[in-house]
Amino acid sequence: MTQLVSFSTAELPAAQRIGLWEDHNRDALIGLRCRMISEVPFEGTEVNLQLDRVHLARVRGTSHVVERPAEVIRASPADSIAVYLTVFGEAFFYHDDGVLSLRPGQALICDADRPFMRGFSRGLEELAIKVPRATFRELTGLDALSAPLVRDFAQGDAAARTFARLIDRALRPGGDEAVDEQTVLHLLASMTGRSTADPATVHLANARAFIEDHLTDPSLSAARVAAGIGISERHLSRAFAAAGSSLPQFVLVRRLERSRARLVAGPRATIAEVAAGCGFGSAAYFSQAFHAHFGVRATDVRRAAI
Repeated sequence: MTQLVSFSTAELPAAQRIGLWEDHNRDALIGLRCRMISEVPFEGTEVNLQLDRVHLARVRGTSHVVERPAEVIRASPADSIAVYLTVFGEAFFYHDDGVLSLRPGQALICDADRPFMRGFSRGLEELAIKVPRATFRELTGLDALSAPLVRDFAQGDAAARTFARLIDRALRPGGDEAVDEQTVLHLLASMTGRSTADPATVHLANARAFIEDHLTDPSLSAARVAAGIGISERHLSRAFAAAGSSLPQFVLVRRLERSRARLVAGPRATIAEVAAGCGFGSAAYFSQAFHAHFGVRATDVRRAAI
């Protein structure tokens, strides 16, 4: 499964939806037992993407409960670590030692072969990631998770925030951004707090994500990026240097690429407005940099798009 594969219960007979939903998740992700908490027919969609080692999914569904009890684990062992990123809807997670309540913007990391129950009283949208245990062990030194971990990807944890961004982009239909699996794995390792991952890979991914969020700000600087992801400017510089670039070069190229995409999209803004909207403080500098990078003038790109 190297491309996005979608599954939906929308056109299925109501009486068969739960069973076929369970079959799909057992084959494509993790085997679960599903139960309804109302008489309303279940509706669910799932977009799946299988990378070399990691499986990704975007799951949407109406209110229901899923269980992975001991008998399901015996019948369908996952031998994996699962990560659930809550995008919409609050969820509860029952496990051996208690119960967790998860809100949008939180990530749950758990052992898929330890019994649990999850419930979604108002429906859900989440990103699900299945990582083979051997891969997780290689990156973290951990063979299992004795207790679930919760990380905040909405604002608190830089690695979790970048991790969520990469997974979300990879699962967007029609998207043209391939996800780098090794980066995803290093970020996940960092989220456990016992990472043996290459820190430069994590720093670079976090920095690039922060830059994308603030690309339109002309005052964006190395100091601000470093502070935003919680590292020193020296470590930030080293991370970009290891990738054969520098932070100013990366920012310039991303701004130019974004401006070209807007110019190609059509004449909805002037050249100066496009430049300002992509973080350039000077329209003259933008025009010069655009020509130097692409070999054509911005005005020619705009003219061809009309």
